[in-house]
Amino acid sequence: MIKVLIADDQELIRQSLQIVLDSREDLHVTDAVANGQEVVGSVRREKPDVILMDIRMPKMDGVQCTKIIKDQCPDIKIIILTTFDDDEYVYNALKYGASGYLLKGVSMDGLVEAIETVYSGRAMINPDIAAKVLRLFSQMAQSDYCIPISDKQVGTLTKTEWKIIAQVEKGSSNREIAEALSLSDGTVRNYLSTILNKLDLRDRTQLAIWAVQRQAGKHLECI
Repeated sequence: MIKVLIADDQELIRQSLQIVLDSREDLHVTDAVANGQEVVGSVRREKPDVILMDIRMPKMDGVQCTKIIKDQCPDIKIIILTTFDDDEYVYNALKYGASGYLLKGVSMDGLVEAIETVYSGRAMINPDIAAKVLRLFSQMAQSDYCIPISDKQVGTLTKTEWKIIAQVEKGSSNREIAEALSLSDGTVRNYLSTILNKLDLRDRTQLAIWAVQRQAGKHLECI
């Protein structure tokens, strides 16, 4: 059973999401709150596995809330609900460790899939905004946000692992990576897990950011 916390300042959205998600046998909505401050309180009481976080909320927005939650409870997965005009918000939420980004118009099946995906430790980015997120990664590579990886860690990567990293940098899904490299989905997941462990990275999002930074030569300044 995956425990889900809903955070959105629009009551209709909160209620609709709660009704739909609670109808699933494998999901349980622990709470539905209206702002970031209420998220922090609910997390302490209910200890959810996944948070559906509106990026724009009163009192404390989704970016600030993501930073606080990931600092205090790094195992909780956060899916940001966003729109096309939220570039700066998405940029900063990426930096603070959100596991997924979805447009608010996503289908319920797509939302459930995203919850299951991030719960399993993978990242989830709505295909409609994947290209935009990749552009943000490139901006990050030129910014002060830095993911330091030592030469020793980099030296442990195999040729196949480098090929997978190159695909992650492009924004490819596990299925697309599997097809490109003639591997099974399970093998790709195992490779990604090994890569994250070798580089001491939290998730696929950090791996993608680091890969872009490395191409830009930023990693030399981070070590």
